[in-house]
Amino acid sequence: MNKYRKKPVVIEAMKWTGENLIEVIRFTGQHASAKDYKWEDYEDLVTERGLKIFTLEGSYMASIGDWVIKGVQGEFYPCKPDIFEQTYEAVDD
Repeated sequence: MNKYRKKPVVIEAMKWTGENLIEVIRFTGQHASAKDYKWEDYEDLVTERGLKIFTLEGSYMASIGDWVIKGVQGEFYPCKPDIFEQTYEAVDD
């Protein structure tokens, strides 16, 4: 079996705190399915059902504490905190 190392790639990410919905939406953009809601109704929906992240593979729920990552193709996906910490480290701008 061959072994491979992940290429060093700088990504952008934001932690979902449960209280920073507007910042997450500014980061990811608002999905077309949410545009039918008034903002207050959308906030209530996310509070009730959770934050859905639309990825290249389909939609995934982000739990509070998860990181939302912007991938190399501009896609977004959630990442559990322990995996994020094992995979990524902060870089200077």
